[in-house]
Parts: sequence; structure tokens; C-alpha cells
Amino acid sequence: MLGKLAWRNMKRSARDYLVYILTMTVVTALMYAFNSLIFQNVLTGYFELEGMMEMMIGLATFFIVLIVAWLINYMVKFMLEKRSSEFGIYLLLGMKKKTVSRLYMRENLLLGGASFLLGILFGLLVQQVLMAVMFAMVRMEYHLSVSLNKWTILMTVLCYMGCYLLALFRCKRKFKKMNIHDLMNAKRRNEEIKEKREGAKRILFPLSVLFIFAFWTIFSMMNNAGEIALFLIGLVLTIYLFYMGISAWIICYVRKKGNGIYRGQNLFLLRQFASKVRTMQFTMGTLTALFTIALMGASVALMFSDYENTVLDDKFPFDVQVYSSQVQDDFADEIAVLKENTEPLDIYPYHIYTDQENQVNTWMLTHLRAWGAMYRNEDGSPDMAEIEEELKSGGTYCTYDTYMGLSDYNHLRQMLGREKAVLGAGEYLVQIKPRLADEVKDIGKDLKIADASGKGYLSCAGICSDPFSQDGHNGGDYVIIVPDEVLGRMQPYYSELAADIRGDAPGDLCRKLDDLTEEGERDFVGHAVPELAGNSCCGSDNIISYTADNLVRDNLIPEVKYMLASLIIPLFYIGLVFVCVAVTVLSVQQLSDSAKYKFRYDVLAKLGLERREIRHMILKQLAAYYLCPALFAIVISGKMILSMSKGFVVMTGVPVPSGTFFIKSIALFFGIYLVYYVVTYIGFRRNVEEMR
Repeated sequence: MLGKLAWRNMKRSARDYLVYILTMTVVTALMYAFNSLIFQNVLTGYFELEGMMEMMIGLATFFIVLIVAWLINYMVKFMLEKRSSEFGIYLLLGMKKKTVSRLYMRENLLLGGASFLLGILFGLLVQQVLMAVMFAMVRMEYHLSVSLNKWTILMTVLCYMGCYLLALFRCKRKFKKMNIHDLMNAKRRNEEIKEKREGAKRILFPLSVLFIFAFWTIFSMMNNAGEIALFLIGLVLTIYLFYMGISAWIICYVRKKGNGIYRGQNLFLLRQFASKVRTMQFTMGTLTALFTIALMGASVALMFSDYENTVLDDKFPFDVQVYSSQVQDDFADEIAVLKENTEPLDIYPYHIYTDQENQVNTWMLTHLRAWGAMYRNEDGSPDMAEIEEELKSGGTYCTYDTYMGLSDYNHLRQMLGREKAVLGAGEYLVQIKPRLADEVKDIGKDLKIADASGKGYLSCAGICSDPFSQDGHNGGDYVIIVPDEVLGRMQPYYSELAADIRGDAPGDLCRKLDDLTEEGERDFVGHAVPELAGNSCCGSDNIISYTADNLVRDNLIPEVKYMLASLIIPLFYIGLVFVCVAVTVLSVQQLSDSAKYKFRYDVLAKLGLERREIRHMILKQLAAYYLCPALFAIVISGKMILSMSKGFVVMTGVPVPSGTFFIKSIALFFGIYLVYYVVTYIGFRRNVEEMR
């Protein structure tokens, strides 16, 4: 009999909390699909980034489990409070508390089990979509392969059921402490509104707004982990203060009979909104935090996604490029490897030169937006002591300015299918990264580059911003192109090799070139990287920067894309789950309160409101309730996201306005938001009208 009762109650709960069941199904599907990247990721064997995707997915799963555990605990507790009167009646009829507790746990396990099984089936589809997207990102062909992996299922079961059992265990402990009186009054107690010291509390509303403005200012000034931790703690506290303050402000406004309450049904709507915020202020604050994290995570993911779609290909314009700090290097071993493993169309060794001056470096450090005033004195003049220290330490620019002869430059341009550059006897050309072209348009006014005789100066013939591999190979950020005769007064600085090959490069070509390099510094995936010996650099890119001795375009672009995917995919994963959890709580709260609102709307109908007007009121009531945490999250995150995206565009050269990422993330999550809102509105309206 207990089983039949649990089954009947489970079906009723599934109908009443359908939004919750659907969300848990979606969360299970996402868990299974993303967990499969840990145990079934066939891309792992193609790249040297061992464990990076798995580590990032595992980290994302940790945070998601915390939020899902909070959702389940919230819903189990919420359903217990809503059904407390029912359980009190069971006790009055003679059922033991232990039996009632077991009944409730069985119902929730049935609900959770049904959601889990549906989620696994849906997760198989999501997994295929996810793998297809990943293969497309790294430019590989994906073949459909549906399979159930025991380790993926086991991890999903442990995450999902662990959250459920922990929530049920806490609920069971709480249930044991409650008597019949507590159960019969639990629902009523949750609806009580205590209005005390509202005049004092309303000050929290403008105070929290001031704090938000302060946090916007502080955000761009944080420099270490301690400051970031304090910032986050203060921001979270401000969010909760906001809801305490806005509820008190509305109550005081109604008490003072402000003019706005007499317009239409504003009095009813304001009271409903204030009471809901008052009873749910902690929950509303938590939901706002979830929305804020989701928006910021999605915006960052979109930044890196746009980078790999619009900028990454230009970072490696040559099929193969090799760096050597030794000017006498003839690249014999590298050429042999290329001839053995590829069909070279053109192999071209050349030198980068220097005049052992650093006037170009100085100009770049004092004029680029990336550096601000870091290398300038208070009067705006170059801080030469700071500049010399930076150049000696290496990394950003070489110790001395970098030059290239016109003949070498034109040969390389020919390899890339571009027209030859033409220089007069007394001219030079500035080859710059595309993202810096606008910033250096006046550089020719300040540079004084000596001609071949050393007695006169060259004039600037223009600026070229075609992609030219300027992350440490053909200079860092820039290289000055001069007539070949000017090189006679300079000295070779380091050696380079560029190659054009037929077709695609073998998957292990970059690794074979790295193996030729003597044991030295390696990056985190094992590629040889230049030692900071004065003639190696990476330029001003400080968000995404890739510097290596050997660049093989067909090997490195998929590898970097996979590295970026290891960041992009977990961020979207977290954002999707956080938004789904937040809107589920909002939806369930409103749908479960339909009986209470039914009575209130009945009274309004008897006072003369038509059905159309009542539906319009329901629409506005739900809109205010739904939009409050979302809009507050947009306000909180907006300034921070715009600041981050502006810096990202400046540092990476992504060719989009800085606000694009924020707008896209809002559109993405408000699409999900709108679906839940429409479903809630339809269900709420149906429940109110069916009960009348």
C-alpha cells in the first residue's frame, strides 16, 4: 500500500513540478554529455594537451554539483513545506513519523530516478552534438558513434544521486524534529510577512546601489587574489542587501500612499512583489549571483570563441616557420625533416637584423594602449630606466629594434601570395600586427632611422598590417623593412626559416622539428620555446600569446583551438546549468503559489476586473518577479564585462565592438529565460482559471 501511495503522490508531484522534472532531466543530460569528455574524448589522442579538457570539465562539474545540490535541497525542502499539512494529516490518521518520512523519500527517489533515466537518453543525443561541435572547432570530421560508457554513467550517477541522497538525508533529519503542530503550520509560517523597522531597512536600497558603483570602480584596480576574494565577498553581500532594501522601500512607499499606487492595479502588484521578495530575499540574491556568473562566464567564452574564429588563423600565416637565436644556423636538420616528411614548394632561410638601438621599442612601450602610462614619467616623457629594465628582462620586445631587408620581405610576401612592396632609396616601411595599425599610424613622425651612409635619415613610406607572424618570429609586434643596402651598417640578430609546402602537414611534423632542438625550455605541451636571450620576444599580446621555436600551421591551429575549447566549453556548461537552475526556482515558486493567488484574483474579479485584465496582471506580476534578478545581474555584470571585453579587443585584435559579447550572452540566456517564462505564465494562468 505504501508503494501505491508513493507512486500516486509521485505522479501528482510530477504534474505540479513539471518544470523541475524537466530541468533535472536537462541537467542530467548535460552532466552525461560533458562527463563523456573525460572518459570518451577521442580527440585526446590527437593533441599533446594531455588532460587539459578533462581537468577543466572536472573543475566545472565540481561547481555544477554544488549548484545542483543546492537546487535539489531547495526543492525537497520546498515540497516538504508545501505538503506539510498533508503529512500532518497522515500523522493524525495514525501513521508513524518514520513511515511518513520513508514515503516522502520514496516519492523523491522515484522522481529523481525518472528524471535520471530520461536525462541519460537525452544525454546520448547531447553528447553527439557536443562531439560534432568539438570536431568542427578543430577542423576534423566527426563520425556518429553512440555508446554507453560505464565510467561516464558511474560518474553521472555519483554526482546526481549524491546530491539527491544528501538533500533527502537533510530533509529526513528536519522531518524528525517536527511534530504535528509544526507540520500543520509550516506552510502558513512560510507565508508570513514580518514588517519591522522598514524605514531603517529601506536605506539599504540606495546604499547597495552606491556599493555597486564602487565595485565597478574597484574591479579594474584589482591586482592579486586577496583583493579579488574581498571583492567577491563584498559583491555577494551587496546583492543580499539590495533585496532587503528594495522590499522595505516598496513597503514604505505603499504606506506613505505614493501617487503611483493609485494607477491601475499597481497597489496589488507592488504588495505582491514586496511580499515575495521579502519571503525569498536570500533565494533571490542567490539567483542573481547565479545569473551574474552565467553572464560573465558566457561573455568570456564568447570572447575566446570569436578569437579562434576571426584571429587565430592569421597568427600562423606560413605553413612552417622556424626560429633560431644563432645567426650562423643554416637549418640543415630542419630542411632535411621537411623534405623527408613533406613536399616543399619553397624553403627560405633569412635573418632579422638590428642596429643595436631601441628607439622603436621605446616608442611602442610609450604609445600603445596596452601599456598605458607604465613606461612614461609624469610629464609624459619616456621612463628610460623602466624601459631598459623591461628590455633586458626580455619577453615583450627584443633588447634591440628589429629590421628586415626588402628582398627578404618581398620573398616572404610572395610565399603568402601578396604583392611585392616597393621602397625608394631613402624610405622604410613599418610591418605591424593588424590590431595595432591604428595605434602606430603616426610612428613615422618620431622615428629617425639612419640611411646606408649613416649620415641621413630614411622617411616612412607607410604602414603594412597584413598578418606576418609577429609573435616573436618576424619581430614582436613590428619589424622595420629597409632597403637591402641599409643592412650593411647593421648586424644579423637571429635566424628564421619559412617554408611553403604542398597539401596539409603531417600531424607529427611540429613534434619532429621540436625533437631537433637541444634540451632547453619547453612549454606546457612540450614544444620548444625561445630562451630569453635578448633576441626573443612575443609582443604585446598578454591575454592569448603563443610563442614557440617551431610553428607548423596545420598542427598548431587545431591544437590551440582545442586548448581554447577546453575553456570555452566548460564556461558554457556552467552558464547553461546555472541559468536553468535559477529559472527553475523562479518557475516552481510561482506555479506552486497558484492556489494562493487564485483566491486573490477571484476577489479582483468580483470587484469588476475582466478576464483580459486579470491575465494582463498575471503577465506583469510574473514579469516583475522574473526580471528583477535577471536585470539586477545585468546591471552588476555589465560594467565588468564591458571592461573585460574592451581589454580583450585591444589585446587580441578581435574585429568586433567590445559590447558584442555582452549582448550575445544576454540574448543567449534570455532565450532560455523566455521559454521558462512562457511555460510558467501558461501554467499559472491555467491553474488560476481552472480553480475558479
